[in-house]
Amino acid sequence: QVQLVESGGGLVQAGGSLRLSCAASGRTFSSYAMAWFRQAPGKEREFVAGIRESYGVRNYLDSVKGRFTISRDNAKNTVYLQMNSLKPEDTAVYYCAAGALSTWSLTYDYWGQGTQVTVSS
Repeated sequence: QVQLVESGGGLVQAGGSLRLSCAASGRTFSSYAMAWFRQAPGKEREFVAGIRESYGVRNYLDSVKGRFTISRDNAKNTVYLQMNSLKPEDTAVYYCAAGALSTWSLTYDYWGQGTQVTVSS
């Protein structure tokens, strides 16, 4: 069992930055790929970024490439999402997930409660 708790969301102006953190419980954190998804009002949940179990391969949504960076610290059981050059269209609830790396939400077994990111224009 893995429990995920996100933090770091908030209100920021367009062009600003935020760093999201996701702290995981349990001793098996390093055996899971980790990902961030987001869901805006009235829209489906979408994959934002993912990272393999032991560093290395990262995947990104095309619209965030060059602006967002996913990283993980297996010693701290934490995954991060550094978000730069934020745009109003990045406004959403951001969710952390643990499971098998893909852009498909059903491959992830564990989810956090979400953290709100609001970007004002």
